Amino acid sequence: MSDNHLGSHGPEAGAAAPQQSTGLLSRINAPIARAGMYLSVSGLLVIVIVVFYQVFGRYVLNSSPTWTENLALVLILYVTLIGAAVGVRDAGHIGMDSLLVMLPDRTREAIELVIHVLVAVFGIAMAYNGWILGASVGTVKIPNLGLPEVVRYVPLIASGVLIVSFSIEHIIALLRGEEVVPSWN
Repeated sequence: MSDNHLGSHGPEAGAAAPQQSTGLLSRINAPIARAGMYLSVSGLLVIVIVVFYQVFGRYVLNSSPTWTENLALVLILYVTLIGAAVGVRDAGHIGMDSLLVMLPDRTREAIELVIHVLVAVFGIAMAYNGWILGASVGTVKIPNLGLPEVVRYVPLIASGVLIVSFSIEHIIALLRGEEVVPSWN
């Protein structure tokens, strides 16, 4: 859901837009989300370099490096899961705004509240299950990298925790009649 669009497009379009959330959680989450996005973009660039090196090694050097595929797969987990968590904070995920803007303000806000609570529950499930799965493979090593298998589950746990924090931020802002400003503003 794009909370940042709902304030000025509801049934009462002439009503004042919600003020920006300036609470403690917003001041903490904004730089974390920004850092997460920088990390995701940097990870994406590293993936491009690693895959380019793999292709170069295979077709030019005729000796494909064995570690590149596993590293790219691990990095994809970090890029997508951390990026998805930031998408929750910045309301960049898929939503049904076109239906919500037609509803009365109170109904729309109640539905938004339920959605944020459900997203937080999903984040808790991600973090919990990531922890359980990571603990079950903690001593196993990733072939060709020598890293513990648990590094594949760290982004799942981190993303789950971030999603919970970002959802709580949205819930607090919604209850206060405020709007969470995306971290890229």
